[in-house]
Amino acid sequence: MSEIVFEAIYPTSIAAVWRALTDPEEIRAWLMETDFAPVLGHGFTFRTDPRPGFDGTVRCRVLEIEPERRLSYSWVAGGIDTVVTWTLEPRGESTAVKLVHSGFAGIQGEIVRTILASGWKGKILRDLGARAAALARAS
Repeated sequence: MSEIVFEAIYPTSIAAVWRALTDPEEIRAWLMETDFAPVLGHGFTFRTDPRPGFDGTVRCRVLEIEPERRLSYSWVAGGIDTVVTWTLEPRGESTAVKLVHSGFAGIQGEIVRTILASGWKGKILRDLGARAAALARAS
């Protein structure tokens, strides 16, 4: 099995990054439509435009939640059953963010991993950081 790993440091507080990761309105602003709730065991979906081999819905369940430290959820879509884990650490006035999307197996898993790695790269390096920065400026 293989995984996607991205790390970034945002010049914002953990509280701003955590809110961007766990507030459904904020998630919609940088990732996808969702009915996420930061509650252990909560089933939710991400929704986007369908593509060949993908109906546009990612089915998820919150597996682990440690406020302002760690969030993990299942990610089932496009023929894969994987896990997304976010880890946050303070770095002075900044926040270190690590995304691990794991559990890609077989040829189908590798194909989907390649597609998602490209998407996550933009989301992590550009969109999540920008959203967290906007939240920090607003508070």
